[in-house]
Amino acid sequence: MKIIDIYNFLDEISPFELQENWDNSGLLLGDLNEEVDKVYLSIDVDEKLIEEMDENSLLITHHPLIFGGIKQLQFNQYPAHLIRKMVQKNISNIAMHTNFDQTHLNEYVATKVLGLEIVKKEGFIAYMKVDENFDDFARKISAAFNLPHVKCVKVHERIKTVALTTGSGASLMRSIDAECFLTGDIKYHDAMEAKTINLSMIDIGHYESEQFFGKILATYLENLGLAVIISQSKNPFTYI
Repeated sequence: MKIIDIYNFLDEISPFELQENWDNSGLLLGDLNEEVDKVYLSIDVDEKLIEEMDENSLLITHHPLIFGGIKQLQFNQYPAHLIRKMVQKNISNIAMHTNFDQTHLNEYVATKVLGLEIVKKEGFIAYMKVDENFDDFARKISAAFNLPHVKCVKVHERIKTVALTTGSGASLMRSIDAECFLTGDIKYHDAMEAKTINLSMIDIGHYESEQFFGKILATYLENLGLAVIISQSKNPFTYI
């Protein structure tokens, strides 16, 4: 199948025009007119993944390998060292980032991973109703994402409304209309601000909350008759 046919299919299920203006989703490496027989799915690109891939394949990632303009390609630097290896093996790359967050990822995590019902969606934010003691709820969240520990900003003893944004969504905290916000990459000053605006937060991890990307997308691509391989990149963090 030609890459352009796969690209158009992806655009139907999760339109690339939905991506944020700072994002770089779409075809990042390759030729739309090339034929591929095998498709790999992963959150990110890493060297081990490229080594395992067959030549003349398509890699669909959640995070774009190229975010901003590249002024130079130094092959001992990131991401040029990965791009070089991909070009050598004729591996094409399509990224589905903020468009996929809005159309699929947040909904899947809320309903399938956490088992909650979405009562409202606003762009990158999904809202759910709960009625639980904060500590008990935080432990459930930790177990759902298989976190070795859970980092929280505890403002409420009991929570009834929860907002969710997978990945790194702390910048949205001022627009949250809920008692508790679930997202990843919560920083120290985010926590300080959350206390000021009376918002509880639970850090669900960036990798941990987006690790379902391949599983979700595979169900769609398999209907095209393609050989689809979920080849998850490794979490760059190690918990000791």
